Amino acid sequence: MDLGNTKVLKRSCAGIPTQFGEFNLCVYRLVVAENEDTEAPFGSEIRVVYRGEVAGSERLMVRVHSECFTGEVLASLRCDCGEQLRKALQMISEEGRGMIIYLPQEGRGIGLTEKLNAYNLQDQGLDTVEANLELGYAADLRDYGAAALILRDFGVKSIRLMTNNPDKIDNLRRYGIEIYGRLPIVCVANPFNEGYLRTKHLKMNHLLDTKVPRPAAGVTPRGKSARPYVTLSYAQSLDGALASGNGHRLILSGEQSMSMTHRLRAENDAIMVGIGTVLADDPKLTVRFAQGKDPQPVVLDSLLRIPLDSFLASAHPLRPWIFATAAAPERKRQELSARGIRIFTVTADTDGRVNLERTLETLAENGIASVMVEGGLGVIARFLGSDLIDRVIITISPRFTGGRRIPDLGERFPELVDVTQFRLGEDIVIKAQVKKT
Repeated sequence: MDLGNTKVLKRSCAGIPTQFGEFNLCVYRLVVAENEDTEAPFGSEIRVVYRGEVAGSERLMVRVHSECFTGEVLASLRCDCGEQLRKALQMISEEGRGMIIYLPQEGRGIGLTEKLNAYNLQDQGLDTVEANLELGYAADLRDYGAAALILRDFGVKSIRLMTNNPDKIDNLRRYGIEIYGRLPIVCVANPFNEGYLRTKHLKMNHLLDTKVPRPAAGVTPRGKSARPYVTLSYAQSLDGALASGNGHRLILSGEQSMSMTHRLRAENDAIMVGIGTVLADDPKLTVRFAQGKDPQPVVLDSLLRIPLDSFLASAHPLRPWIFATAAAPERKRQELSARGIRIFTVTADTDGRVNLERTLETLAENGIASVMVEGGLGVIARFLGSDLIDRVIITISPRFTGGRRIPDLGERFPELVDVTQFRLGEDIVIKAQVKKT
């Protein structure tokens, strides 16, 4: 932006009471300097929100924020924009003085229509940078010259910039703004924006203080062995029930939570259930309520009890991998193998069930880098009592149902760290990493 040929005009200001306290809101126009009736091409209105005495300030707390209708108005979980804006208001309120400059740069400058087109490309597998490039745009078209003009209009001498974006710092400095320091904005990652945040960090060099779980791809070292990255995900009622009294699945997740679950399926190489789930529910284990590929179905079935007419054995687009013990009958092995189903024989635990650690090692040896463990109750309890989980994602439905719960594991329950929670519809989702011992 040519600052020599552009200026800002204050149109109106008013006090605005908010949940974060009293703020002032001013609206500016960006115009061509030689003709104040001609708006500059950047955008018609710039909004400035401030608290306290800011004119002539030094080291003023400032957030330069780009408009995000989806994140701020619709509370979209695809980005962290709305949370960053709320965090900035909270930080300024606690400081007692500060400013937010709100710029009309939706979708990193490509506008709302093209941002939605980019979302569609992301749903097909592109990341946020790749989607912009596919549409013919640079990864980031934003410019912060208008923010520099606003700061000059207020006579601000130096700022502490609330940002995770080093390019924003460099851009403002090129416009002559003295930046005394950076104040990180720490937000909560969720299953819908983890890839978005990783892309910002890896491809756009954002300095994320946000705790972003490691990508699903990648093998976790465990001493001399290796195993896939394991996500334990399940839904339960308010009274802790995971299954009905007769062992059948309870339909607990709402529509949005179900979409999240299927998105998680698509992000993992494999999805694991026990034979009890197959016998009780005949699950599909496919991705149906989100975009993405089906994960490899894996069944823990020590005695090969899986019915030949089950969906997994007869109709799943990917033939399941079944983990059994040496006690499984040879005839059933042959029948399943004839259908193209892979049978892996692993050591048995003292109770005759397949050994979980050896199962995971075998999956890693066969190219599986990430596994989503989805059930049933017995398998979930076994993983919770092991040291084989990397993260948990638990959906809590606001219903009392009765039914079967996770048994008491004593001191063997894992310790959770980086715990976050958020709402999806009426459900509450809790996400956490497992502390490694």
